[in-house]
Amino acid sequence: MNPDFRGDSDHHDGTSDATPGGYVEQRRPGELGFALFLTAASLFLLYSAYGISEFEALSAPGAVPMATTLVMAISAMVVAYRTARLKKVQSETLSGDILPGKVLLFIGFLIVFGLLLKPLGFVPTAALFLILAIKVLARKGWGYSFATAMSALFIIWIVFRVVFTVLLPAGIVPEAEFIQLFRNLVSSGAN
Repeated sequence: MNPDFRGDSDHHDGTSDATPGGYVEQRRPGELGFALFLTAASLFLLYSAYGISEFEALSAPGAVPMATTLVMAISAMVVAYRTARLKKVQSETLSGDILPGKVLLFIGFLIVFGLLLKPLGFVPTAALFLILAIKVLARKGWGYSFATAMSALFIIWIVFRVVFTVLLPAGIVPEAEFIQLFRNLVSSGAN
C-alpha cells in the first residue's frame, strides 16, 4: 500500500473516499466494473463513429472521430486488463467505501429531478429536490427542511429568473404572471 494514502485510516465510517491513487498493487471494489463500463462505452462510441462515414477515406468526416474513439477503446481495454490482474482489496466493500447509500440516493434524486423538470417546471421540481435533500442531509424536521428549502429556492429564483432573466422551465407554475405582477408593483410604486 502507498504509505502516503491517507484514506485507509479515516474512510471506513461509511463515507466515500475520493482520494485518487489508493492502493498500488490492488484494486478497489467496483474498479474493474468501472473499467469494463468504460471499455463498453468506448466500443459503442467507436461503432457510432464508424456509422458517420465508415472507412471512405482518411479525409472523410468520420475519420477523426473513429481515430479518437479507437484510441479510447484500446486504452480502456488496456486499463481493464491491467485492473483485472490486480488482487482485490479485502478491507473495503463497494457499498461501504465507494458508493455509500447516500450517494446512490442522491443519484436517484437527480434522475427524478431530470425527469420531472419538464412536466412540473423548475420551481416545484427544485422545491421537492431541496426539501428532500435538506431533510436527508440535515436530519432535521420537515418544518425546518421546508422553510430552508423555500428560502433558498426564493433566492435562487429571484437571482436567476428576475435579475439575470434566465429562462427556466415554467411547467405548472405561472411564472410569467408572477413576474408581470412583480413588475407592475415595482412600476406602480415608482409612479
